[in-house]
Amino acid sequence: MKALITRKVGMTSTIAEDGVVTAVTLLSASPCVITQVKTVDTDGYTAVQLGAEETKLVGKALTGHFKASAAANNTKMMPKIVREFRIDEITEDLKVGEKISADIFESGDEVTVTGLTKGKGWAGTIRRHNFHRQRATHGGKGNTRKPGSIGSMYPQHILKGKKMAGQLGHEQVTIQGLKVAFVDMENNLIAVTGAVPGPRKGIIILKGAK
Repeated sequence: MKALITRKVGMTSTIAEDGVVTAVTLLSASPCVITQVKTVDTDGYTAVQLGAEETKLVGKALTGHFKASAAANNTKMMPKIVREFRIDEITEDLKVGEKISADIFESGDEVTVTGLTKGKGWAGTIRRHNFHRQRATHGGKGNTRKPGSIGSMYPQHILKGKKMAGQLGHEQVTIQGLKVAFVDMENNLIAVTGAVPGPRKGIIILKGAK
């Protein structure tokens, strides 16, 4: 299974031998621990639950849930971030307590990244949907930045999905077709070509392309 919970470090660039410069995003890929293995018999589907980073601030329910993985690694620390990954089949190496590190990826692997984009708060239609201003000369309606007509005589209500003012950013975005530029096991870093959604230190889900 090629999947990791990472954090975005920032962007840099690599220079090839022929002088080609490629923009890459660095992802901090500390080892993830398998906290649960779901099967068709027990849960109705196959999936693996991974935990990343460590903390002691978890409730009693999660302490019991992570008890098996913590015991396997002989630690009292619990994972801070937990994500679930659907897989086709459960293999023998996928056991509770096993660690998955950055070396599951190699340079040239095609990957899919998922993250939350930067939240930019409440925004009007001009900034959010790239609307034009209304004219400010003769015949203008006063406020040149308002969206204009949002409905009609029929069906006498605003249709769902109408482009209006609202929350800008802070939405889950998945980017496919990126490639691993290099893997630095010494510093637990994975470099991915191109841009990755989200701010620095944001959680990024890295998966092998289907």
